[in-house]
Amino acid sequence: MKTRTDSVLKNQDKNRLIIVGILVLGIIFCYLLVGLNEKNFAYALSKRVPKLYAMLLTGGAIGFSSLLFQTVTHNQLLTPSILGLDSLYMLVNTMVVFFLGANSFLISNKKAHFLLSLVLMMVVASWFYKMVFKKGQQNIFFLLLIGLIVGTLFDSLTGFVQILIDPVSFQTVQSKMQASFSTVNNDVLILATLMIGGALVYALPYFKYLDVLALGRETAISLGIHYDQIVKRMLVIVVLLTATATALVGPITFLGLLVVNIGRYMLRSYKHVHLLMMIFLVSMVSVIGAQFLIERVLNYSMSIGIIINFVGGIYFIYLIIKGRTQ
Repeated sequence: MKTRTDSVLKNQDKNRLIIVGILVLGIIFCYLLVGLNEKNFAYALSKRVPKLYAMLLTGGAIGFSSLLFQTVTHNQLLTPSILGLDSLYMLVNTMVVFFLGANSFLISNKKAHFLLSLVLMMVVASWFYKMVFKKGQQNIFFLLLIGLIVGTLFDSLTGFVQILIDPVSFQTVQSKMQASFSTVNNDVLILATLMIGGALVYALPYFKYLDVLALGRETAISLGIHYDQIVKRMLVIVVLLTATATALVGPITFLGLLVVNIGRYMLRSYKHVHLLMMIFLVSMVSVIGAQFLIERVLNYSMSIGIIINFVGGIYFIYLIIKGRTQ
């Protein structure tokens, strides 16, 4: 009887993956082809396909990093943004505009801006690790505390500097602070693909250990898992994925929380391989659906980050209320 029940659950999971996959294909079809005719077909596709690929990379990276982060922290309400990388990204853009001007090469050149943001975020994350894991310390909650404090500091510095810059420079900073898929450079997409693809290939062999890590530190150690070593390596992957996605399109704070928790709800399997597939599909529905709404309904009157963060913020409140009532 138990085997039969397990089989039914697996079939349900497969059916849900297929349904969401069909939904993703439908949304991609609509995004690429709605509004096209013989005159604008080639030109429109040349603009839409890179944006679609950027959405695929960003949604996959944020969903994957959030899944790993929730596994190692054992908390389904946390996302990698608590490490302060989003705040650092905003501070970097503000300081560059303040000291070098809105027309600086580091702002106007997409590849230079991407590399600057990525390198600085990785350097700060390395500093976090050195602070937390030195002298044999293995406290991930101390890492989260440092990230929260430093993120608040970065936000305060960003707000202070924004008061000092002129209105034109402030407008440039604001445009960088809103996630956008409209100005992604193809060269940047190649770099981001290498970073995200390399992180995924490196993490794949650890998926079988992540299934055990989700049971808790004590249980994982008792089952022979090198818990602290794997956690360190997964945190490196989390930072790399988050930094790459943020440097590519800008901060989307609540996307990871939204897609991971919806993916967990829709899929009953505990295996990270299956969860990652569902989370990737859900992220595609969320990101492409939001971008389609912005371009075809709202006529670019707002950014995708506003929509994602609005829906994600409401869902976050729902999760908190739900947790208190259970």
